[in-house]
Amino acid sequence: MKTELERLDEQLGRGLEGGAWHGPSVLEVLDGVSAHQAAAHPIAGAHSIWELVLHLCSDYVLVLRRLAGDGRPLTESEGWPSVPESSAENWAESTRVLKQLNAELRRAIRSFPPERLDEPLVPEVPYTAYTQFIGVTQHGLYHAGQMALLKKALGPVDPATPRPS
Repeated sequence: MKTELERLDEQLGRGLEGGAWHGPSVLEVLDGVSAHQAAAHPIAGAHSIWELVLHLCSDYVLVLRRLAGDGRPLTESEGWPSVPESSAENWAESTRVLKQLNAELRRAIRSFPPERLDEPLVPEVPYTAYTQFIGVTQHGLYHAGQMALLKKALGPVDPATPRPS
């Protein structure tokens, strides 16, 4: 039988990499999206796919920061970082960082003391560790849905476009 921490780790992995019961994961949605497409704003007033990817990175950073005992909230620029120059290299780097931060948080969750799951990570934030761990997964899937709509609004993606590495 899996422990609660193993279940949280698994859900965080499924939400990013695939195998989520609801539909496509973040990386499944990003499959075939080019840097140009990721930076585009096909829906007026909506964030771009790239902006959402960077925002998800900031969410991982926030929870990792809280795990380290730092209860400061994200600043606006931390929560919604600027998109770098649109290039295949920068797009690949953004998706690499997303995967790296997901892996870091998953490692931290696996080593988290299970008896602390119902306690806040830091005094400044009233949410329990469990709520933050499952919340970062839910947040990722919420934005995966937005990315899927943006991708659809962009029209067909080029099957020759390399997958985010």
